[in-house]
Amino acid sequence: MIDTPQITQSAAQLTAIIPLTVPRSEIQKVMGPGIGELMAVVAAQGIGPAGPWLTYHRRRPTDTFDLDISVPVTSPVVPTGRVLAGELPSATVARTIYRGPYEGLAAAWGEFCDWISAQGHKPAENLWERYLTGPESSPDSVNWRTELNRPLIV
Repeated sequence: MIDTPQITQSAAQLTAIIPLTVPRSEIQKVMGPGIGELMAVVAAQGIGPAGPWLTYHRRRPTDTFDLDISVPVTSPVVPTGRVLAGELPSATVARTIYRGPYEGLAAAWGEFCDWISAQGHKPAENLWERYLTGPESSPDSVNWRTELNRPLIV
């Protein structure tokens, strides 16, 4: 389900964000409009996107998601509407690639977190998913790839 995880250092990355706290049942309703809003703002300001969009979670999701819908940018975004300037932190992370539909992400995270624990690592509260290939690239979800990142306490 996931590629063999690796421990790596992630570099800090400027982002444009829309911070949200939403019930799990609402997440599919807010993602599309949020991504569209972000992309319009960064395109209008001529600063991005500078890579695949992502979700940055301040804590592991439960019955609610406490996250930023994010897109990397080349310079700080001028706040516009709900869009704010953000930054993906530099961190030592466990990283893997999940291949498949978004509905399988919860199980992929479970497998990934089990691997982190089995290796003796202690994860931080935050995490992020970078959507490398999705429905915009291929209608067949077998081709979708999501990068999972879990910062580690070192």
